[in-house]
Amino acid sequence: MAKNSTNVRAKLAMWGVRAAALSMGAVAPGLTAAWADRMFRTPRRPHRSKTAEAVLARGQPRMLTLGGEEVAVWSWGVGPRVLLVHGWSGYGGQLTAFVEPLVSAGFSVVTYDAPGHGQSSGRTSSLPEMAELVADVARATGGPYAVIAHSLGAAATAVAMRDGLKVGRAVFVSPPADPRGGIQAFARAMGLTDGVWMRMEQRIEAHFNVRLRDLALPNFVRLLGHVPLHVFHDVGDREVSVVAGESVASAWPGARLTRTQGLGHHRILYAPEVVSQAVDFLMEGKPETAWPDVGLLASASASASASTASRASLRLVRHS
Repeated sequence: MAKNSTNVRAKLAMWGVRAAALSMGAVAPGLTAAWADRMFRTPRRPHRSKTAEAVLARGQPRMLTLGGEEVAVWSWGVGPRVLLVHGWSGYGGQLTAFVEPLVSAGFSVVTYDAPGHGQSSGRTSSLPEMAELVADVARATGGPYAVIAHSLGAAATAVAMRDGLKVGRAVFVSPPADPRGGIQAFARAMGLTDGVWMRMEQRIEAHFNVRLRDLALPNFVRLLGHVPLHVFHDVGDREVSVVAGESVASAWPGARLTRTQGLGHHRILYAPEVVSQAVDFLMEGKPETAWPDVGLLASASASASASTASRASLRLVRHS
């Protein structure tokens, strides 16, 4: 009964928000777009599972200053580095089912909470900022051999690779194909008019000096085809349609695609068959060379922050 009461209150609150958005959008579309932009870029901080927290507690924790925020990072093991990247309103612990199998296979593992997520500082985030952070965490922890990324984290990883992040292999779980689809889904949920959400898109593009169509994965991942990719996507995923994963795999030369059933958008991260196939895929190209000890690299955060400023400057030139 308590759960049902909570659900009813949540629905009533959403109806109130939708009604307010509709009325505000009719009389003040510019202000409504600014409000919607802020709402869209504010992630939720979800309940953290005890299982994930237990795995994080066995890792080596640290806080790194990256992009002006305090970023919570954890690491395990020794060997070629695998970076685990969470999605929107997620946290690093959501991918901890991969930690023990990867460490047992001779890899070291790093995960983190993006700003505005989990234990890291900040209130807002975005795909461009998440992409920069993937590169910054990678650099601050010695550079990854491979990345396993979920949902919007996969899109962020692909953008980071496009912009210069070196990765030997990649696993994308439930990747979106186009960030504009997320904006339109948000607009439908909030009851925004077409005029308001299009203004919202324009605000986002102006704020980050990007064109959203340039962040659509099928438009650029063909350039990343030298990096082997394995995509996992559930056919019943209600948050990111399997069509998105299919389009990413189709556009990425040589990519593998594994469709699952009954795992949805989040349970897929804990499915033994997905974890084992992902680890096997990374084992196929596992390098034999020594890898730097992640425990010695925390001081690299300052240079990573400087690199973020440098890349921002380059981005301004590229899109001007």
